[in-house]
Amino acid sequence: MSTSQPLTIRHSEMKDAPDLIALDELVWNERTAPASLSWKSRGEFLRNSPPGSQLVAIAQGVLCGYVGFRPPTLLASNRHVLEINMAVHPDYHRKGIGTALMNSIKDIAAAEGIRKLSLRVLSCNTEALMFYEKCDFAIEGRLHEEFYIAGQFVDEVLMAYFI
Repeated sequence: MSTSQPLTIRHSEMKDAPDLIALDELVWNERTAPASLSWKSRGEFLRNSPPGSQLVAIAQGVLCGYVGFRPPTLLASNRHVLEINMAVHPDYHRKGIGTALMNSIKDIAAAEGIRKLSLRVLSCNTEALMFYEKCDFAIEGRLHEEFYIAGQFVDEVLMAYFI
């Protein structure tokens, strides 16, 4: 992201739902997810991703990426962990959007006493794997042949960042 294009990162709001739905439908496909993502309704999306459960990146008035976060379980013993998922519009790749989102969620997590961020990524999504490694996420495990996508078995890679 060049300094001439300011980037705003904020918590998601109700008004962001249409742009977030469109971004999900654009980004999540058989190369990046076990199945394409298509929300049946705005209500279904909002039940799954309520306002405030994501940080959104806005560049020149355009919602160009997000990082979603939630506790992996409802257990008190697991409250120190946030599970995250991230999407950046392809037109905004390699412009610092993902890095800015990742830095923001790390800062917020640290301020809230979160000790670990975890995520899941398909082994065939090499661009995402390299990005997460660049952001200091480490591989914690691998679910071998977890999915059968486009005629081949694909591993799911479990990654974590410790704050």
